[in-house]
Amino acid sequence: MCRSIKTLRPPVTPEVHDEDIRAAALQYVRKVSGFRAPAAHNQEVFDRAVEDVARATQLLLDGLEVRGGGASPRRPPVE
Repeated sequence: MCRSIKTLRPPVTPEVHDEDIRAAALQYVRKVSGFRAPAAHNQEVFDRAVEDVARATQLLLDGLEVRGGGASPRRPPVE
């Protein structure tokens, strides 16, 4: 669906930064909404969706267990 979103879990991507998670969330929201940049009246809901997807992505990555690698190291929650 979103070909520009890269895999963010270890060991595929050994070091994941907040910017990587936000970029993936932004690409997802753009694809789902059909807007590259929303109109002013949709900006707030668009930005909130990006934040929510980024938070959910962080929770997913934090909870994944990579076979043979144990749990992913815990990171502070996305704010």
